[in-house]
Amino acid sequence: MSHFKEYIAKEIEMMHQLDLDAIEEVGNMILACYEQGGNIFICGNGGSGASASHITGDYLKGASYGLDKRFRFICLNDNMTALMAISNDISYDEIFIEPLKNFANKNDLFIGISGSGNSANVVKAMQYANDNGLKTVAFSGFKGGKIKDMAHKTVYVGINDMQIVEDLHMMSLHMIFQYIVKKLFGKSTNEKSMGAAYDKRVE
Repeated sequence: MSHFKEYIAKEIEMMHQLDLDAIEEVGNMILACYEQGGNIFICGNGGSGASASHITGDYLKGASYGLDKRFRFICLNDNMTALMAISNDISYDEIFIEPLKNFANKNDLFIGISGSGNSANVVKAMQYANDNGLKTVAFSGFKGGKIKDMAHKTVYVGINDMQIVEDLHMMSLHMIFQYIVKKLFGKSTNEKSMGAAYDKRVE
C-alpha cells in the first residue's frame, strides 16, 4: 500500500507545480489556429505517441462533433505505413519532419511531446516547424530537454519519473480540451453537455 500512496503523493505534488498560465496559453494557441483554419500537428514516441493519438481523437470527434467548422488535428505518429517506410529508407529521426514537409503551412501549430525533451525526431520536427513559420508547443519532463527552450510555449513536468510525466501531460491535454470545448460551446457547458460532445449516448 505504501507504494501506491507514495505514487499519489508525488502526482499531487507535481500537479501543484504545473504552470497553469502556460497550459491556458497552449489552449489559446490551439483555439487561434482552429479559428484561422490551420492544421494542428502533434506527435511523440511510445507513451507520448499514445497521448498524441488519444488527444487527436478527442478533437476530431469530441470537440468537432456538431460543428460546421471542425478541428484539423493531425497525429504524425498514427500512419504506420509512412512511419515504417521513412524509418527503413531514411532514418527514424526523420519520421515526423517528412510528413510536415507534405502538409505544414505557415501559421499552423506543431505540438511535440517528449518525456525527456530530447527525442531526436521530435526535436528535428520542432526545429523545422520553427524555421517555417509554425507556432510550436512542447510537453516535456525530467530536465526539460532540448524542446523545452525551442518551443514558443512549454508545459513542463519537472520530475524524473516517466509515468508521472506522462500522466500529467495527458491530464494537461485533457484540461486544455475541456477549456476549448467550454470556449466554443459557452460558459454554461456542464458535465453532461461535455460528455455529450463526444458521446451521443449520454442521456
